[in-house]
Amino acid sequence: MDMNDVAVRGLVLLGCGKMGSAMLGGWLRGGLPPGSVWVVDPKPSDWLREQGVNIGGDLPDNPAVLIVAVKPQMMKEALPDVEALGDGDTLLISVAAGTKISTFEQIMGDQTPIVRAMPNTPAAIGRGITALIGNAKTSGRDMDLAEGLLWSIGQTVRLDSEDQMDAVTAVSGSGPAYVFHLIETLAAAGVAEGLPADMAMQLATATVGGAGELAEDVDETPAQLRVNVTSPNGTTQAALEVLMDEETGFPALMKRAVAAAAHRSRELSRE
Repeated sequence: MDMNDVAVRGLVLLGCGKMGSAMLGGWLRGGLPPGSVWVVDPKPSDWLREQGVNIGGDLPDNPAVLIVAVKPQMMKEALPDVEALGDGDTLLISVAAGTKISTFEQIMGDQTPIVRAMPNTPAAIGRGITALIGNAKTSGRDMDLAEGLLWSIGQTVRLDSEDQMDAVTAVSGSGPAYVFHLIETLAAAGVAEGLPADMAMQLATATVGGAGELAEDVDETPAQLRVNVTSPNGTTQAALEVLMDEETGFPALMKRAVAAAAHRSRELSRE
């Protein structure tokens, strides 16, 4: 199965909020014909109505792909609309946070090829990263197709087991919030040292954004990049002696934070 197959057989998108819209925009820019897409959404946006895709109405009998992009709490209400697509060769790809593959197998049938995906919020600007894991019915071609579709919103990684999804949630799923809080606190520290609040926020935001892009774009490791900007006995070293303290600095704090998020993810999956 490939993108040509998707164009011929069709793609059904269940839910078209921020994440669904980001994916759809990427597919259309990549050349997927609008007429090959069917969207099931109770409140289609004005943007969606302008894209030329099929909204509502009868779905194709055997689409290549079904993308589930509804909020987890809406799952039981929304899935009956597409339940007839289960137990066939339609590939189901879920980007619903916290919803296990077994949940989809119970509703859609255990013969359904299913890929569970965990994107993060930078996907909205095409700079996300998505972790993927398939069930026993997914083939290598299914995984390649899922990866190709999700490249529309950023990078992808493949997991070895679904159990790793809780750690992914804690690192990349919740991780943007950690970075946003870093920007907040860095700006606040600048204000404490005498900078105007708006200037401190601009400096902090641009610094974090630029450093992240640099870390992605060069071959050097983040550790080496850190060394590159740390002069012996200079200002950066003075700050890093505080931040890198094994007991009170980032290492212990980040380990505790990620562990707490992973633990909560496991709890939520059992509720």
